[in-house]
Amino acid sequence: MLTAACVMPAYTQSKTDAWIISADKIDPSNYYGITVANGMIGLVSAPEPFKLKSVVLAGTYDQYGRGRVSNFLNSFNLLNMNLDINGRRVSAAGASNFRQQLDMQHAAFTTSFDYGTEAVVKYTYYSLRHLPFTVLMDVTITAKKDINLSASSVMEAPDALREVQNYYNEIDRPHTTISLLTSTGKSPTGKLQLCSSNTFLFNEKHGQEPRIIHEIWDSNMHMMRFGKALKSGETYTFSIAGTSISSAHHDDPLNEAERLTIYAKLEGHDRLLKFHNQAWDELWKSDVQIDGDDQAQQDIHSMMYHLYSFSRAGTSFSPSPMGLSGLGYNGHVFWDTEVWMYPALLVLHPEIARSVLEYRFERLEAAKRNAFANGFKGAMYPWESADKGVEETPVWALSGPFEHHITADVAIAFWNYYCITQDKTWLKERGWPVLSATADFWVSRVERNGKGHYDIKNVVAADEWAENVDNNAYTNAAAKVNLECAIKAAQLLGTNQNPEWATVAQNIPLLTLPNGVTKEHESYKGEGIKQADVNLLAYPLKVITNKEQVKKDLEYYETRIPNEGTPAMTQAIFSLLYSRLGNGEKAYHFFKDAYEPNLNQPFRVIAETKGGTNPYFATGAGGIMQSILMGFGGLDITAAGITQIKTTLPPKWRSLKLTGIGPDRKTYIVKP
Repeated sequence: MLTAACVMPAYTQSKTDAWIISADKIDPSNYYGITVANGMIGLVSAPEPFKLKSVVLAGTYDQYGRGRVSNFLNSFNLLNMNLDINGRRVSAAGASNFRQQLDMQHAAFTTSFDYGTEAVVKYTYYSLRHLPFTVLMDVTITAKKDINLSASSVMEAPDALREVQNYYNEIDRPHTTISLLTSTGKSPTGKLQLCSSNTFLFNEKHGQEPRIIHEIWDSNMHMMRFGKALKSGETYTFSIAGTSISSAHHDDPLNEAERLTIYAKLEGHDRLLKFHNQAWDELWKSDVQIDGDDQAQQDIHSMMYHLYSFSRAGTSFSPSPMGLSGLGYNGHVFWDTEVWMYPALLVLHPEIARSVLEYRFERLEAAKRNAFANGFKGAMYPWESADKGVEETPVWALSGPFEHHITADVAIAFWNYYCITQDKTWLKERGWPVLSATADFWVSRVERNGKGHYDIKNVVAADEWAENVDNNAYTNAAAKVNLECAIKAAQLLGTNQNPEWATVAQNIPLLTLPNGVTKEHESYKGEGIKQADVNLLAYPLKVITNKEQVKKDLEYYETRIPNEGTPAMTQAIFSLLYSRLGNGEKAYHFFKDAYEPNLNQPFRVIAETKGGTNPYFATGAGGIMQSILMGFGGLDITAAGITQIKTTLPPKWRSLKLTGIGPDRKTYIVKP
């Protein structure tokens, strides 16, 4: 029996816009910020005017606080501002008509409000897509009567940083004056140096700009400010451009922060915004268009927006479950990337997906050392990975030593990249080293218990409530697929392969219950499960292809998932499989149930679980995007590239259009 999905109340929006998420009833006590990011810098919104909750910089890890493992660091809060009008500090308490909105099409977050009888205020900030380390904020003040304003850019160090140093510098040239507000600090152990710098951008001609005054308040905060008198009805606009970078990205981050800020200043506001918008226009050439469900359209755009925002081409960084929305899960990289986020990125933007794989390729040697330490051959990827690629799971979590399916998850992602791109040069140089080393791992990992029976014992299942079990369905099937992918790669490249790969692949057991349902693990007796495990054998592994078996497994395990405490992507897999089985009604139920009960106010940001409060859960967004692309959209990754299989749309949808798919940027249309 189906239960109705919890529906988010439409308390903030009078109409559902495909691209704009608006909030005009802000409750600071029940506020979950939305992130503006460019794959490198994440700016997380706050309910207080001119404040950010946090600034997250990809790739910045150090050991502090939680679990004796590497943790994400917040960077300097480089866009915080104070605005005083007639000597009174602007705050939420004095604001009316307070409204915030995210334009997903161009990744712009805008706050607007009236401040008493004195002014109308509006500001918009961007994490510039074309400049990975640079941000921009535009501020507009319209006077309702004659006013004096004082605007301050405030550079504040997060609590975790130490040895903070603050600098102010003015560079004078005949054509410009550049005021640089700069801070640098060390991470908790001193391993990293984090640096930020910003500057004002004025519209006045050179020589007529406001005078800048620098003030140091304490060792962790300093500011630069200017004053301006406005007549009633007059509008004044200025901008702040800034850079955040660390020694994880550049050998000389302090000077580079100032160089990049100077670059932004002299590019000028209009060129910065032009190239930022062009970059997002290019991303959105790969889009999903739903006809017949306006709210689902906006929600899917939000999921795509976040996946695009948390990753970028040309890097070797990989998104964590919470992307750049905060410090959740320590910023570590799990199977969440390869199994849940990566497939959607792969078909929408293969060039971004390649960066995710580059992260793993660069850490292959660390994976080999991990295998050696655990008594195995080949490469064994860590369950939680950070900057170095060593195991970063806190010791109290058994998933670190035992959740071995991650190694196969990584390998299969590498093979699928080749399938999509058909790039044999990449396969030889990047794919083959990973596929062969991970295949060698599984050959050493199995236990040979009689002819034709190669067990994989003592693992944490994909269903993480099943700890230290034998012959887990997903682990065994993923190992089998990993081995088969390595064999195919060897054949394509004409390279010698380990003859044991085929033998082991053919003899890893998949167990069944007496009723014919695929058994989750050797000791499984029908108990509740945390998340999809057996059902992943139908998709994405394609080890189970018989539709009757897929249906039998689906109908059995969908009743084993509790109503709360389980991650969003589980119901997404149910949705995908039901669409492929031709049941559009149940597919739509599970599509909605995957995320609507997980939404948080006021921007419909997704938490990990129903009723959860830890957004933004990019893993769930990735799973739900697969329910759209590979479920309702019918996309299928095969050895020859992308094909489209027959699926069923939800009853109310009139059509589904997928644009910019794969390297050839094809369009696919599905109609009832």
